[in-house]
Amino acid sequence: MFFAFVIIAGMLLIGVLVFARLAARGQFVMPSRSPVWIILSAILFVLAGCGSGSVTTPPPMTPISTSDTGATTPTSASGTTQSDWTMYHNDNARTGYIENFSDPKQLSRLWDKTLDGAVYAEPLVVGGHVLIATEQNTIYSFDAQTGQEQWHTNVGTPVPRAALPCGNIDPSGITGTPIYDPATKELFAVAEISGPSHILVGLDVSNGQVKLRRQIDVAGMDPSAHQERAALALNQGTVYIAFGGRYGDCGNYHGMVIGSKTNGQGQLLVYQVPTPREGGIWSPPGPAIDANGHLYVAVGNGEVTSGTWDHTDSVLRLSPTLQLEDGFAPTQWAQDNAADADLGSMSPVLLPNGQVFSVGKSGRGYLLHANALGGVGGQIQEQQVCPSYGGYATVGSQIFLPCRNGIRQVKIEGNSITMGWQHDQPNGSPVVGGHTVYCMDYAGGTLYALNSDDGSVRTSLSIGTTSRFATPTLWNGLVFVGTMQGVVALKVA
Repeated sequence: MFFAFVIIAGMLLIGVLVFARLAARGQFVMPSRSPVWIILSAILFVLAGCGSGSVTTPPPMTPISTSDTGATTPTSASGTTQSDWTMYHNDNARTGYIENFSDPKQLSRLWDKTLDGAVYAEPLVVGGHVLIATEQNTIYSFDAQTGQEQWHTNVGTPVPRAALPCGNIDPSGITGTPIYDPATKELFAVAEISGPSHILVGLDVSNGQVKLRRQIDVAGMDPSAHQERAALALNQGTVYIAFGGRYGDCGNYHGMVIGSKTNGQGQLLVYQVPTPREGGIWSPPGPAIDANGHLYVAVGNGEVTSGTWDHTDSVLRLSPTLQLEDGFAPTQWAQDNAADADLGSMSPVLLPNGQVFSVGKSGRGYLLHANALGGVGGQIQEQQVCPSYGGYATVGSQIFLPCRNGIRQVKIEGNSITMGWQHDQPNGSPVVGGHTVYCMDYAGGTLYALNSDDGSVRTSLSIGTTSRFATPTLWNGLVFVGTMQGVVALKVA
């Protein structure tokens, strides 16, 4: 092969020289028997010979990364690759599932950091760095493997509990999980700052520089009564931010979703639940977004307890521009409102077969059609499951629920809701890696790793006190959990 290419190169050189000489004489037309034609014919003959026989062309090299995130794709403990963990539970559907992740025989502490405040938001991983937001309104970037700090940025003074009419977080800073945008390479977060007011910030993840700062309290909104606990969502250049009330339901608050362009330009998009008061959209996963950009949110109890449905105790579908498209409520929505037994405590579950599953404080589970949610009482199926609070995880049509009395597996089979296993110790918001469910016993400060097939304990490790809705992050054979003191990194072995 080498000698053939040497011959070709020589012939090409001769051809160029001959053609140049002919061109100098004004002879641009090549007759069929011209010297150049003879040379080119010989070259084609050699090329044909090089293309035959048993010689094979080697496959092209695999690029290091074809994504536009600016981050490398690391190799996981199982030898496969895994992308960054850029939002709550890893994707717009909030599945919290990674297929290629080693099942642990044990968990060991790799590193931990004491930070300036409690961590309620889920840790994120971008470009090999863990991004942590605290209630002191500080965002940190640490090397995921070593724990070495890359940078930290404080975006404003948080609001002390004493300055608010009610609540159970002191102080209130960044509570909802931020989101990373690969298009702008910015991390977006909502911070509650003194005033009080709520601001959307965008930070350059390479150095922590604040690139965007925008107030998002809209006209008629009382910032002291509204809390941003839900995870941020992102689609097609718009960041979506959901609001509910504070613990204690004080003040005149309304559930709402606000949308802002990532560049901070243009008017804010707003959807407000049409109820006189309450109807918060507060569950930690925030809005789930389908492949067409439609948002699905769960709405809490409202003040109305009779008469016409006010779109509380519900699952609502919103357009990308935050127009109400469809909704569902249980037949007994008014009684649920009166008893604080609504669907607002857990975001809707988007299933792969065009269905939606919803369950909340009452424990009654509802299976819905995504394209026709059903209005009042229009569910496909309903069944008593368990009172659920926080974030779920899904593997296909299997759902792992954070129930009041432990983690529960639920299977959706056609139009049926089937109960699977239950483990009564951990009851935090789960994620799934490989065939293992990772979840906190937040009261006891212990992280559990359960076999996803039967709920048996693979291993567990005490990591310290966490918030009620703390949820793990999985990346490259490591597990990250935010605590009331900071963050812990664990190694799967």
